[in-house]
Amino acid sequence: MSEPTEAFEPQELLTPHIARVFDIQQIIPGGGRFPFITKYVGRLTQDSEAAYATLSRSLDKMGITPLFLEEKGQHVIQMMPSPPKPKGSNPLVNLVMFILTVVSMLMAGTLYSYDGPAVEDSLLLIQQVLARLGDGVPFAASLLAILLAHEFGHYLAARYHKTAVTLPYFLPFPLSVFGTLGAFIQLKEPPRNKRVLLDIGLAGPLAGLVVAIPILLLGLSLSEITQLPNFVRAGDAYSLEGNSILYLLAKYAVHGQWLPQPASYELPPLLHWVRFLFTGQPIPLGGADVFLHPIAWAGWAGLLATALNLIPAGQLDGGHLLYSLLGKLSSFALPVILGVLAVLGFFWSGWWLWVFLILMMGGRHAQPLDQITQLDRPRILLAIFGLIIFLLVFIPVPLQIIEGPFGG
Repeated sequence: MSEPTEAFEPQELLTPHIARVFDIQQIIPGGGRFPFITKYVGRLTQDSEAAYATLSRSLDKMGITPLFLEEKGQHVIQMMPSPPKPKGSNPLVNLVMFILTVVSMLMAGTLYSYDGPAVEDSLLLIQQVLARLGDGVPFAASLLAILLAHEFGHYLAARYHKTAVTLPYFLPFPLSVFGTLGAFIQLKEPPRNKRVLLDIGLAGPLAGLVVAIPILLLGLSLSEITQLPNFVRAGDAYSLEGNSILYLLAKYAVHGQWLPQPASYELPPLLHWVRFLFTGQPIPLGGADVFLHPIAWAGWAGLLATALNLIPAGQLDGGHLLYSLLGKLSSFALPVILGVLAVLGFFWSGWWLWVFLILMMGGRHAQPLDQITQLDRPRILLAIFGLIIFLLVFIPVPLQIIEGPFGG
């Protein structure tokens, strides 16, 4: 397309295609300082989703991609040169990263289950962990099932909508509490419209949650209620996993108690749990809590991963959800989300890192090719459901480390 304005004369080649779906009011030639071939201003004469499908099929062989926009209350169709067809990725890379992640997660599960003597020599600790790698299978298999469901939820939704996408890339993180930084897939082309963007973005968290909830309930049934110490001795440390509304309900469903149960209530119970949910205070020393079986630990990690992905900001799944629902208005929510996370950072400093990461990702979203088509009613309800799920699984204080008076 070295001479697009000659190769694609609007009146001779493009206008008959456009006129089938569009009431043309103005034609603006492209080229030069304009990035488009031709721009049509007017009004669609049929449903925007059907119109885009019709037009994109008829123009595909000509090497042109239509872009549907709304400008100043009018419909606009820009004729753009089609980008090169997406190249296939190397599945060997995905396989190697997956195997490394499995090994790393096995090590994390073994460390979680380890009940031997304390080992200060890192090399000796790794040797002992590798020797007992089988102990990490319940945790690794459970968490891996959740991550696979999440990523293939994205992948299969993208394939269903005929959107080019990579296989999942799993990220190993050896000797960490989970053994992984999660996984991701990458779209190789823009989604067709906001409906497709919502379907792909929300399919992952919902699929992961469908697997995480039964794993969590199974793990909680294998877990025991234990008494928390009245105090933590000097040099010792005690960790408490954070609570979401869904996690609190799951513990109550399995054990019939609101956990962690404090030694006594300083406030009325409802106010106590609201304060504890958002601040992690007061620390329930002397009370009771559930000692998580490795499967329950994996289930909790699955809830955390779902919550982080559903944060309605940036390039996260929740950010795509909010953009699909609100369009450009979603940008006004970003400062609010960042402000809430910044405040929560005073109770868990990790949120300050997330504020930085979201800022680094920026507020831009995957721009659909058809920006006229809005969510239909079922998808509006689905998006609202996704936001409700986020509120249920969000963990304001994911982890607390309680150290003794002179602990490190």
